[in-house]
Amino acid sequence: MKKGLVILLILSGIVGYGQTVSSNESKTERYLEDQFYLGITYNFLGNTPEGLSQQNLSYGLQLGAIKDIPLNKTGTKAIGIGVGVALDTYYTNLIGVKDASGISYRLSDGVEGFKRSKIETHLIELPLEFRWRNSTANEYRFWRLYAGVKAAYVIGARSKSVIGGDKIGFGNTNIQKLQYGPTINFGYNTFNIHLYYALNDLFEDNVTLNGSQIDFNSWKIGVIFYIL
Repeated sequence: MKKGLVILLILSGIVGYGQTVSSNESKTERYLEDQFYLGITYNFLGNTPEGLSQQNLSYGLQLGAIKDIPLNKTGTKAIGIGVGVALDTYYTNLIGVKDASGISYRLSDGVEGFKRSKIETHLIELPLEFRWRNSTANEYRFWRLYAGVKAAYVIGARSKSVIGGDKIGFGNTNIQKLQYGPTINFGYNTFNIHLYYALNDLFEDNVTLNGSQIDFNSWKIGVIFYIL
């Protein structure tokens, strides 16, 4: 996460410089919008194996900076290129166990004292968006529709379980390092809906549960806030 924050601070400086340049171009009404973002999501798992269910609140947090590149003089169309950091959690009844032979998985059925289990990932995100909005250089309340793709690199992942009075946790190397998928952000003014669908599985290939491959993916719905 520290590396992600350093990258974010560097990009923030670049974005700030871009805003200064934009303010000097008033003759052409060029301006930049939505340079920073903060998102909160509810995380779902799709294509789950039989018997696996989500429990508790699986949430995600994301924070980043976007370089806004206008495509026309009015600024209603633009490309957004950014970098950010994210935390995603997935609470399920899937228990991970790590021993000398590696990592194995089982469901919580029949496990006495089971309370909760989760997978937690820390990521560096790289969003790319095509942006449409009906804003102007002086209007800060407007409709927006931003569609694009987002790639994310997992810099850390952990499995955690609470069984009885014991807390079990370990670094999980079964998580795919590269995550990617399409995104849509739309809304008015401050409140905007965020949608994301992962095109690849959360786990690496050949990770199994009861002899069958675990090939579920994630999708997210939540709110995203943009800040100049």
